[in-house]
Amino acid sequence: MTTAALITGIISAPAASAGPAVAQAYTCHYSESGAYTYAGYYSGNTVIPSSSGVSSAGIEAQCLLREAGFNPGTIDGVFGTNSKAAAREFQARVNDRAGYHVLDVDGIVGSATWPELRYYVGAHW
Repeated sequence: MTTAALITGIISAPAASAGPAVAQAYTCHYSESGAYTYAGYYSGNTVIPSSSGVSSAGIEAQCLLREAGFNPGTIDGVFGTNSKAAAREFQARVNDRAGYHVLDVDGIVGSATWPELRYYVGAHW
């Protein structure tokens, strides 16, 4: 291999990352339909937000949790540790207010938690 080819290969190699990538923060755009609130990213009640990547359901759940007064951390669409802790706090609050077991306190926003979360934000408990 010639020196020129070796230098070209080195120059065209991708640069090393200077540090961790900064997560994009999303803006929530709230609307109401009946007793339910939506944040503009996901309107269903079945998709469970992903903890391994950005998802519309993750952004929606984080927006609703924040609006309900539970801190999910950065609204970045990744449903990680902070978001799951906020979801658990919300689920426990719903159970406390109802006086009986309504939701599993598992930090998962699924088919049982979505409607409760949308209603909670819309009702402004």
